[in-house]
Amino acid sequence: MLLSSLVAQASPLSEQQVSQLQGLVSQLNPIQQAWVSGYLAASAQLAGQGAGAPVQAAASANLTILFGSQTGNARHVAEAIAKQAQGKGIVANVVDMADYKTTQLKNEQYLVIVTSTYGEGEPPENAIGLHNFLFSKKAPKLTGLKYAVLGLGDTSYEFFCKTAQDFDQRLAELGATSVHARADLDVDYQAQADSWSNEVIAKLEPELTATTAPSAQVIAWPGSDTTVGTASQYSKQAPFAAELYTNQKITGRDSAKDVRHIEISLAGSGLTYQPGDALGVYFSNDPALVRELLLLTAIARDTPVQLGGETLTVEQALTEQLELTQSYPAFVEKYASATNNATLSKLAADKAELRTYIGERQIVDIVRDYPGLLSAQQLVDALRKQQPRLYSIASSQAEVEDEVHLTVAVVRYDAYGTGHLGGASGFLAERLAEGDKVKVFVEHNNNFRLPASNDTPVIMIGPGTGIAPFRAFLQQRDASGAQGKNWLFFGNPHFTQDFLYQLELQNYLKRGVLSKLDVAFSRDQAAKVYVQDKLRKNGAEIWQWLQQGAHLYICGDANKMAKDVQQALLDIVQQYGNHTAEQAQQYLDELRIAKRFQKDVY
Repeated sequence: MLLSSLVAQASPLSEQQVSQLQGLVSQLNPIQQAWVSGYLAASAQLAGQGAGAPVQAAASANLTILFGSQTGNARHVAEAIAKQAQGKGIVANVVDMADYKTTQLKNEQYLVIVTSTYGEGEPPENAIGLHNFLFSKKAPKLTGLKYAVLGLGDTSYEFFCKTAQDFDQRLAELGATSVHARADLDVDYQAQADSWSNEVIAKLEPELTATTAPSAQVIAWPGSDTTVGTASQYSKQAPFAAELYTNQKITGRDSAKDVRHIEISLAGSGLTYQPGDALGVYFSNDPALVRELLLLTAIARDTPVQLGGETLTVEQALTEQLELTQSYPAFVEKYASATNNATLSKLAADKAELRTYIGERQIVDIVRDYPGLLSAQQLVDALRKQQPRLYSIASSQAEVEDEVHLTVAVVRYDAYGTGHLGGASGFLAERLAEGDKVKVFVEHNNNFRLPASNDTPVIMIGPGTGIAPFRAFLQQRDASGAQGKNWLFFGNPHFTQDFLYQLELQNYLKRGVLSKLDVAFSRDQAAKVYVQDKLRKNGAEIWQWLQQGAHLYICGDANKMAKDVQQALLDIVQQYGNHTAEQAQQYLDELRIAKRFQKDVY
C-alpha cells in the first residue's frame, strides 16, 4: 500500500508534514527505511507513549554501548552485549564511535566501551574522533556517568589494549564511576568477553530495568550489523564452505613478490557485500608443519586431546583449529612451564626481549630452539585458537554477482635455516586446488565506503595489495555509471613485474572510468619513488579536488606507507591551503569526521 493511501486514511500529520515525510521516504532504500522504522518505534517506546513525555529523559537512562573496531571484533562483542542487555529487559543503543555525537556524552548515564587498539597504541580509525575529544579541553565533567571498558588486543604487541586503558583512565579523570573492572583480552577473547559482559549486565540490571520501558530492545544505529537482519545464515561463527574458482599469480616470474588473484564462489550462500568490506578466511595448517611439530615433541599424531568441549586427535587439532604460523607470548610462557625450561622462562619474563625473539618465528621455530617433552594435551593447551584472516574484497557484486575476489600476497620467507609460509596465504596459494572448499564469511566495514553520491570525486591511494578495495570501487562506479571523477595512486617495486591489474586499470583509464592514474615503481630508477612522492608532485591538483568535495582513501601497509602518505597529505594541505601544521591536522581530522578521509590499513 502506498504511503499516500495510508496517511489519507487516518493521519495526525498536517499536509505539509505528509509531503515532507513522502519526500524523505522516496529518497531512502529499503535498508534505510527499515532503520528509520526501528528508530521511530524505539523513540516512541522511550517516550513511554505518553503525551508530552520528554524523550531525552527516558533515553538518558538507557545503556549506550560504543565500539571502536579495526577488524570488526569489537563491533561483534558490542552487539552481543546489547543482546544480553535486551534479554534482561534493558534498552541498549549500539553505536559506532565514528557515528557518535560527542556532545551527547555529557547526557549519558550508563556507558559501555568496547575497543581494540591499533598500531603503536593508537585508537582504531573509527575511535580517533572520540578519543581526541575526551583528551581535549572540550571534554565535559562526567560525574553522573557509570561506565565499563572492555579492551581487545594481541599480547604480541607492545601496546597491548592501550586504547581501552586510555578510555578507562580518562573517564575516571573526568569524574565518571567505573561499575566493573576493565578487562584486557587477548586474541582468543570470546569466552572471557562473554563472562565479562554477563558480570557488567548483572551489575547494571537493577538500575536500568527500573528506569527503562517494560519491553526492552536493542536500538541498532547506522553502521551496526544489527540494523537489518542479513538474508544469509553464514557468519564468522558459522562460515560458508565456498568453492575456489581461480588462483592466478599476477606478479611476474622475476618479481620478489608472489601476489595471487583469488576468485571464490558464494553461490547458494546468500552472502552479500559492498565495496570496502573484507572476506574472512579460515584455513588448515600445513601438514608438513604439523608433522614436524609432532616429531619435535615426540607426540603420536593419533593421541586424543580435548579442545573446546570435544575430543579429537592432536593432529586434527593442530591442523584445523590451532594457531601455528603466528607466535605469541602466551605460548612461550606455557610451553616453558610445561617443559620445565628455565632458560625459556627467563626469556618469557623479559617482555621486550620476548617480542623481539618471537618476531618472524613460527611456533615450530620456538620448539626447535628449545626442545622439550610435554603431553599432547599440554601442547594443545599452550596454543591458542586459530583466528580467521581478513582480506579486503577486490570486487563489486554489481559486476561479479555471486563471486568474491581477493588480492593475496603470499607470505614466504627464509629464516633460522628454513623456509616459512604464511598460514592463510599459503593455504590459498599452495594447498587449495581449484574446486576445493574454503570456509569464509563477510566482515562488513562501514567506515570504508564510497560516497553516497555518484557525482562525488574520489582519490584512492593503494600501493601493493592495497589496490584490492579500489578495484572493487572502480567496478562499482563503472557499473553504476557514476559521473564523479576517480583518481588512483598505485605503487610497487617494478613496472614489468609488479603492476597489479595493469590491463584492467589501463582499460578503465581509456574508457574514462579512471580520470587519472599515477604510478610509482620504486626500483625502476636510481632514486626510489613512492606514492607519497607522486602525491606531493600532484599537490596543487589534489588540493583542488579536495576543495571540490573529493573523498580520500588509503589502503595498505600501516607500519610505514600509511604514515608516510598521511604526512604527504599534511604537507599538501599546509602548502596549498596556507595552513599551519596544526591547522592541517585539524583539516584532515574534519575530513575524517565527515567520512571524507577513510583508511583500511593493516
